[in-house]
Amino acid sequence: MKISKTIQWRSIFSLRSIAFTVIGILFAVLGLQGFLVPNNFLDGGVTGLSILVTGFADIHISLLLLLFNIPFIIIGYHKIGRTFGLQALIAILLLSAGMFFIEIPVFTNDKVLIAIFGGFFIGLGIGFVIRGGGVIDGLEVIAQYTEKKSAFSSGEIILTLNTLIIIGAAYQFGVEVGMYSILVYFTAMKTTDYVVDGFEEYTSLNIISQEADRIKSTIVNDFGKAITVYRGERGSLPGSYELRQDCDIIMTVVTRLEVHRITEAVTKIDPKAFMFVNSIKEVKGGIIKRK
Repeated sequence: MKISKTIQWRSIFSLRSIAFTVIGILFAVLGLQGFLVPNNFLDGGVTGLSILVTGFADIHISLLLLLFNIPFIIIGYHKIGRTFGLQALIAILLLSAGMFFIEIPVFTNDKVLIAIFGGFFIGLGIGFVIRGGGVIDGLEVIAQYTEKKSAFSSGEIILTLNTLIIIGAAYQFGVEVGMYSILVYFTAMKTTDYVVDGFEEYTSLNIISQEADRIKSTIVNDFGKAITVYRGERGSLPGSYELRQDCDIIMTVVTRLEVHRITEAVTKIDPKAFMFVNSIKEVKGGIIKRK
């Protein structure tokens, strides 16, 4: 893939990008200062590594966040794109400045609340910054880069690195802190996924029905969705294996909010229609709603 050498300044300094980035930084600072850092609870990635190192050395976390992320920013700049690299640099500089200049009191001493709400706010922060076009944790960048040079997927690489970080937390701060850090990481990961994908996460809705023509018309004309039709064969049921007939398998890509509405409309047309939904990690091309 050819890396764009043109910097999209309008994208970097657009109102949307700035708003998402600033909101994300504030949430991240709230989660770190109000919950995680004072209690030595770790999130995954560079943020978790920075908290871990503060337990070994008397270095302010704002400096560690910047130093540990610099290599990932350089990789992102050269391997993903210059616009992304600059947006990531701006976001990380703002996070470091926020951790240094903003003071937030500890909200609670309850370990479960610390793990849940600390992970929630740091997840919100990461998610909003990603929506703004940048990152505040460079681990995802190195995972994508390493994936191309190894037999492991980016998810496996991230899981391995985060496991090592959490083991380090258990060694330095105690096993209980390590276990709570797993809860922090899980909460942050799920929150980030929701903020990034939200209600617009795409899914594939597949329909097999005797009323295929009416269903096609409803999806295209009433819901304004594009469809793809596969030629298939229905039948082969227990007790009537020999009975088979040709059929159309209708597939359309929809958001989570649209799935329920379309399945209800299909059910009204054919209560016996067979439907199943597949998750989609990425959508490109075609006629879909652009994020």
